[in-house]
Amino acid sequence: MIYEIYQAQSDMLDPLRAAARGTATVLRNPMLSGLSAFYPYRAFTAAFDVFGHTRLTHDRPPFDIKSVTVGNREVPVTEVKEFSTPFGTLLHFKKDVGVVQPPVLVVAPLSGHFATLLRGTVVTLLQDHDVYITDWHNARDIPVSAGRFGFDEYVEHVVTFLEKIGTPGHLVAVCQPCVHALVAVCVMAMNGNPMQPRSMTLMAGPIDCRVNPTVVNKLATDNPIEWFEKNLIATVPRRLKGGGRKVYPGFTQLSAFMSMNADRHVKSHRELYNNLAKGEWDKAEQTRTFYDEYFAVLDLTAEFYLETVNRVFQEYELPLGKMYWKGQKVDPTAVRKTALFTVEGERDDICSVGQTVAAQDLCSKIRPYQKSHHLQPGVGHYGVFNGKKWEGQIYPRVKNMILAND
Repeated sequence: MIYEIYQAQSDMLDPLRAAARGTATVLRNPMLSGLSAFYPYRAFTAAFDVFGHTRLTHDRPPFDIKSVTVGNREVPVTEVKEFSTPFGTLLHFKKDVGVVQPPVLVVAPLSGHFATLLRGTVVTLLQDHDVYITDWHNARDIPVSAGRFGFDEYVEHVVTFLEKIGTPGHLVAVCQPCVHALVAVCVMAMNGNPMQPRSMTLMAGPIDCRVNPTVVNKLATDNPIEWFEKNLIATVPRRLKGGGRKVYPGFTQLSAFMSMNADRHVKSHRELYNNLAKGEWDKAEQTRTFYDEYFAVLDLTAEFYLETVNRVFQEYELPLGKMYWKGQKVDPTAVRKTALFTVEGERDDICSVGQTVAAQDLCSKIRPYQKSHHLQPGVGHYGVFNGKKWEGQIYPRVKNMILAND
């Protein structure tokens, strides 16, 4: 019933929020500019604005990448859906640069947010690479008739997407799917797939969660998998496209993430209100843009969520040599042609130091000169793949890894 209650509450509040947004727009009408000189008037308007925009959405925000700087010129970017299944799309950020750039598949997390959360990562990579991304679909919009989508199906999608690019490229996995991406590369190597990537970059991913367990890791081990199934899995309401499908709702995961840093989010919204009331539009827009993205939530299929929790965070199948993919035992030592680069953040409280670099030991047959690791000082989880240190210190190393192995 949790999903029905949530949806009913959302349906009830949506008209009120829409009315609040409309009221804020009217109150900011230039014809009323004289009143905006009075702080109480601006504060009243700000209250409507904050209430109207503080809402969850379930539609993917646009990437909205119109152009990118390549060399010394601005180049238009076009989004092309190269291949789709009911569960995900291979999205290509196509540009005409007159030279061949290394193809890179960005493997986005399937963890409550859309792939657009990696917009900044993509923009940076686009300067020097031909970029594709795994654009995962919202499970609440996928009919039950489309079938299951679990751990093995995710891996299968990564393999298929690499094949659809049409030439051996490079793989960059961010956060949660580092395990799935590594398994995909292992499977391709074991089966002699000619499209196995030339390099893989694993960024802040839980390859071995036994190392320096975080709060997230401890939550997974404090309860049996049956607890997760009973308490966190819900059924999509029948009136939606995915009606009847069992899911781990995005709003549940968002609530968990926000509770971990509740004070910070309350402070951010207080600052948003104050910036609007003071007329500091640029500061307010930065905060609003972040939360518009953060509050766009995606549901995961129940089988994908439960299998990932069990196999990655509870049983540690990959580091313990117990991982199977569709009945085939996964052997990381089969990876020989793909170079490996791992990246961690010093202050990462979601995937701690040591968990990602564990891939280096697992892939023991990769030549030493094709393996490297980078620990970025002074960044948390999101700083590994977004922000100034990603752009100025981490990305150049990713770029060099790809260039050296292309």
